[in-house]
Amino acid sequence: MNFTGAHILSIKQFERVDIQRIFDVADAMEPYALRRKMTRVLEGAILGNMFFEPSTRTRVSFGAAFNLLGGNVRETTGFESSSITKGESLYDTARVLSGYSDVICMRHPQSGSVAEFAEASRVPVINGGDGANEHPSQALLDLYTIRKELRSKGRSIDGLRIAMIGDLKHGRTVHSLCKLLCVFNNVQVVLVSPKELAMPESIVEELRNAGHAVTVTDDLTTSISHIDIAYSTRIQEERFNSKDEADMYRGRFRLNQAIYTQYCEPNTVIMHPLPRDSRADANELDNDLNQNPNLAIFRQADNGVLVRMALFALVLDVVADVDKHSREVAWYNSLRQN
Repeated sequence: MNFTGAHILSIKQFERVDIQRIFDVADAMEPYALRRKMTRVLEGAILGNMFFEPSTRTRVSFGAAFNLLGGNVRETTGFESSSITKGESLYDTARVLSGYSDVICMRHPQSGSVAEFAEASRVPVINGGDGANEHPSQALLDLYTIRKELRSKGRSIDGLRIAMIGDLKHGRTVHSLCKLLCVFNNVQVVLVSPKELAMPESIVEELRNAGHAVTVTDDLTTSISHIDIAYSTRIQEERFNSKDEADMYRGRFRLNQAIYTQYCEPNTVIMHPLPRDSRADANELDNDLNQNPNLAIFRQADNGVLVRMALFALVLDVVADVDKHSREVAWYNSLRQN
């Protein structure tokens, strides 16, 4: 694809060569993400960060990524702080705010809303999650993490064995990741969930049509014995009609160190898009996994900054200029753990 000026709305935009391009640029961003060097390549540019649904990692990492490239960030969080509560349409909001920004990242609870917004925007729009539909930058950072974790073990994404566990019906992160895996070869996917929260059949068919082996099950322990990646997701309480309905499924697929030791291969990597639900009745990834070196959830979150820096650099066409506008940092946090 031609990234320059493009909206990033769906994983379906990308071919394998595009994904490799994003990952190559993300690799080059590491010295800046680690604050070993700084660049002002986007000095004077403004990111409009529009989040109409709760977010910590996605919102902050998009902002941090833009700041690390030298740009400025303006934020809207929640409907109550926007004119949408006064009846303003997405079209009008897009026309106005795209006049104040050079690129916009948007999260919205309704599927398709970000694409609708992008149609009226005068600047590139990046989908930060639209309802239960897609979360393309999360899928890209997930796959980037998978590539880095497997590469350290001499493996590649082709031939990957992955189990996706939890609320697969509402989890937009796993929806987008499945679609992204369709451009790779010989992937084995195990989908572990209650039957009521199973992966949408359309996505299962996409995986199978791509030639991947797909197993659908509600049995956790037999599903994690021969995999490279255990990708856990939380129960998406906000997508249910009530908390009581969500509570019916909470805590059904807990992974702790004892289960990991008994059933997983020694180098199985544990991933989660975060936030993980650490309440006692959920505890989907137990805190006793925190010292497990194969727990990659925080490396995964760090990788989000790299991938989002790459997306900004590509969409705003500054990849070739990042190093030209770089210099050594005046201050480095030697206490920061990589």
